[in-house]
Amino acid sequence: MNNIQMVDLKGQYQKIKNEIDSALLKAVEGAAFINGPEVKQFAENLKQFNKVQSAVTCANGTDALQIAMMALGFKPGDEVIVPAFTYIATVEVIALLGLIPLFIDVRADTFELDHAQLEKTITDKTVGIVTVHLFGQCSNMDAIIAIAQKYKLAVIEDTAQAMGAEYIFRNGAKAFAGTIGNIGTTSFFPSKNLGCFGDGGALLTQDIELGEKAHMIANHGQRKKYHHESIGVNSRLDTVQAAILNVKIKYLNEYSAARQEVAQKYDEGLAEIEELILPVKASYSTHVYNQYTCRVINDNRDSLKTYLQDKGIPTMIYYPVPVHLQKAYQNYGYKEGDFPVAESLCKEVISFPIHTEMKAEMQDHIIESIISFFN
Repeated sequence: MNNIQMVDLKGQYQKIKNEIDSALLKAVEGAAFINGPEVKQFAENLKQFNKVQSAVTCANGTDALQIAMMALGFKPGDEVIVPAFTYIATVEVIALLGLIPLFIDVRADTFELDHAQLEKTITDKTVGIVTVHLFGQCSNMDAIIAIAQKYKLAVIEDTAQAMGAEYIFRNGAKAFAGTIGNIGTTSFFPSKNLGCFGDGGALLTQDIELGEKAHMIANHGQRKKYHHESIGVNSRLDTVQAAILNVKIKYLNEYSAARQEVAQKYDEGLAEIEELILPVKASYSTHVYNQYTCRVINDNRDSLKTYLQDKGIPTMIYYPVPVHLQKAYQNYGYKEGDFPVAESLCKEVISFPIHTEMKAEMQDHIIESIISFFN
């Protein structure tokens, strides 16, 4: 079977083509390509969707993380706790700002930061925790917030893969991913659940003053043109991307439901394979499945990947090397064996195609092929 993709962006576009084309034409005809009205409208739409006090748009998710740390006042030499199993951007900005990453292991079931290890990781130089809502569901925010408050630490939620996921507090209340800690960051990279046609990012916070500071930093540190109150950066979501996102945010819940339906079919179709550990759904979060990531035990992951590739089925490995073992981060003194769960996950994880346009026959072929490998 041909044309199976990890993400079908073309198919998604075709469904809303008229709306997208109209929004793009309006943005181009308006010619306000930087900070046009569409950008302000999207910030408002993002704020309303996530029920936050402040939403600040920027150029990409990596910038969002950097701006968040700058807005929180982190200084060179400060320590920031970050999971060893994540995309490099989460750690990259820590290094760029002269901060010190304190790596922490993750849970083998949900892939999230292991909050049980937090207290022993904290030192008197620690100022913050970056928790990553990996693959589409929230970390255990009740536990993380409790420890952060105890030690007076800031919490940044990296929500690039979990936009639209809901966290369920112990008391039954709910909140969207990225709206619970001091500040949340996200990416609108095309493959994200809410993706544009290029790069884009945003920050979310319930703290209006912190949001204003983030907005100022993203705009060269200025509130008023040519009057710079702080060191800033140049990080903007352009008008054309905002126009696209204003259309697509209306469909985000529908997109999440479509991904959940695909995930459910995988769950049912692959349930009997003992060597394949399916994604665990946390009791405290919905899952929006930016990725459908399984673990393959008994050293069969790479063989499975090759087998599926030969059948025209793409897969991805997020991530093949834990951050603390990446060459660029060797100077922080970590070594192999320091974070055994993260290291084992890098040898076991595999992500299967999941997207909003998945056809039943395509998914049937994927499931049948996976089963045939293990048989």
